[in-house]
Amino acid sequence: MPSAPPAAAAEKKPPAADRVYRHVKQAVLDRSYAGGTLLTEGGLAEAVGVSRTPVREALLKLEVEGLLKLYPKKGALVLPVSAQEIADVVETRLLVEEHAARRAVPAPAALITRLERLLAEQRELAEAGDLAAVSDKDRSFHAEIVRNAGNQILSRLYDQLRDRQLRMGVAVLEAHPGRIAASLTEHAERLEAIRSGDAEAAAACVRSHVGRVRELIRGEGR
Repeated sequence: MPSAPPAAAAEKKPPAADRVYRHVKQAVLDRSYAGGTLLTEGGLAEAVGVSRTPVREALLKLEVEGLLKLYPKKGALVLPVSAQEIADVVETRLLVEEHAARRAVPAPAALITRLERLLAEQRELAEAGDLAAVSDKDRSFHAEIVRNAGNQILSRLYDQLRDRQLRMGVAVLEAHPGRIAASLTEHAERLEAIRSGDAEAAAACVRSHVGRVRELIRGEGR
């Protein structure tokens, strides 16, 4: 009988362009590549271990997503989050999340269980000091409530905010380390409002939480 192929051969690497795309996108979202950073094709090719052709392909895709601006023969500029983008994201979040918070009442037991688990996981990540992971889990907590509302169009709209939310979230946590504990408290308050069946209190928690984040991103809070 022919021998089985070695495990390394059986597990194919993702295409080179996909590897570059994931590398750059993750670095932009966790601010390893902060806004204003100029990335070069040669530098990225060396960092990921690929040729320049897949780097160009990945950068074009990221430009379409609004994360980068390409400059021929110079490289790609990581775009900072603009004041208008902050305003747009916050306004959209308030519209979607307030609606979802009200729709979460009365809450199914499965939703409460998922929110309790996400909150516990966020606490563990906060203790480990992983800001990018904390921001991602924070976003997952909000998204779980939105998905529970059962409106697929709103869920898809909210999912489109993910990258911008993560970038803003990491920026806030880096600048305001105390925000992690405050966010956990605010999430616990929203969970309790949903658990107790108080739709208006849950919506008020959304307004307070998102409004505070907006102030910090704009540099208006401490």
